[in-house]
Amino acid sequence: MTIFRAVEGSILETQHGHIQRILGIPFLAGTVDEAVRLVNRGGLLVVPAAPALKDLPRHSGYREALLGADVVIPDSGFMVLIWNLIENKRIRRISGLTYLRFLLTQPEVRIPGNAFWIMAGERSAERNLTWLARQDITVPAESVYLAPMYGTHIDDAGLIERLERDRPQHVIVTIGGGTQERLGLYLKKTLAYTPAIHCIGAAIAFLSGDQVCIPAWADKLYVGWLFRCISQPKRYVPRYWRARALFGLMLKYRSELPPLEPETR
Repeated sequence: MTIFRAVEGSILETQHGHIQRILGIPFLAGTVDEAVRLVNRGGLLVVPAAPALKDLPRHSGYREALLGADVVIPDSGFMVLIWNLIENKRIRRISGLTYLRFLLTQPEVRIPGNAFWIMAGERSAERNLTWLARQDITVPAESVYLAPMYGTHIDDAGLIERLERDRPQHVIVTIGGGTQERLGLYLKKTLAYTPAIHCIGAAIAFLSGDQVCIPAWADKLYVGWLFRCISQPKRYVPRYWRARALFGLMLKYRSELPPLEPETR
């Protein structure tokens, strides 16, 4: 497989797949196994969701992270539905959940110490590690990092020191969307070596019980968001309701990157 990097954004393109730009973001129009193969060579993979995508004109850090990623997979069912409605060049959804399931079948990810997990907190880590153990995936304590609450500017010397010391082949980030992408780009720019950085967000939480369980059929039918809304309506209903702004944004800009607005403080 021949791989070359674009001058801007360092997005991976291959002879066996192609990129579809949506709102200026180069999404991989391919398959989940292709996504895994590409990022396994080293680089940053992100899985943007609709509630964050709608803020592309306002959040410069998030925008920079998506443009600086090496592989961007079309996880948002809402975005895919809109795109396929308004454009002839259809794109197939690759959910973060599907991606994670496939990633965890890879032998190199299952080797103890070869994958470094960045967790959202102690409770999340406990549940996620318990679930991974049930899948016969052993994660040593030194391969787990509890992420602090990152602000607008990310600078985590302790995390960089641990990664440089152990140099795991895979770094799997399981913190919230909007932040994980910025952390992934920070790692990509700061580390002296090039691991595969997988920003999978809440995907593992849907399997481990840290969040509501989303069955495979629900993920396939694009209704995972509904399960989240039912489980925690006060938290998720407003979030997904605000995501409707993505429709107008895509209708206006389609494949073009929206201009950056002044950020509100």
